[in-house]
Amino acid sequence: MDSRPQRLREARIAKGFETAAAAADAFGWNRNTYASNENGNAAFSYRRAKEYAAAFGVRPEWLYDSAGPMRPTAEPGYVPIIGRVGANPDGVVLFATGQDAGDLAPIPPGGTDKAVALRVVGHSMRGIADDGALIYFEDQRTPPTPDMLGHVVVVEVDTDEVLVKRLLRGSRGGLFDLESVAGPTRHDARLRWAAHITAIIPPYQARRIIRGVA
Repeated sequence: MDSRPQRLREARIAKGFETAAAAADAFGWNRNTYASNENGNAAFSYRRAKEYAAAFGVRPEWLYDSAGPMRPTAEPGYVPIIGRVGANPDGVVLFATGQDAGDLAPIPPGGTDKAVALRVVGHSMRGIADDGALIYFEDQRTPPTPDMLGHVVVVEVDTDEVLVKRLLRGSRGGLFDLESVAGPTRHDARLRWAAHITAIIPPYQARRIIRGVA
């Protein structure tokens, strides 16, 4: 499978739905929207890929970017490395890119099975996490809370980007400024969710604990 629409079709068929319309009806999706996503007439975002992946029982990283195994890992005690961060000064998370896509890392102390990890690439996050480090957070998709203000957190903005930024108050309620470790501050962003960073593993130790997925 070499394209996102093809992988979506494969996931739908593997789940037992003979037609796109049957899948759309089962999960309450708009028939035309889903059909356009599956036939390639309309691209779908990573956020939508997560919804489709959850419905069809596949990994969103595989569905969106052909990264790692199709199915979620069942290996106890490990969580997925879902992407890279720090490869550019904007703090954008690059989902499931590079050779480590699909790799696993141990659940950090105090973490749960909802934990996920990001691998730091480059030196734009120096002072927080060096090149090769792992950043963990709980993938719970909940709104930002007051105790996150002033801290570096993982956020998703309404443009489908996932970022690692310092969270600050915006100009009015419901808006936030996102301060980069290196690079300009993004002002008055609307957030879909925010998550505390729960652990940062230094590069040397990260190299020792990452487990590749065949």
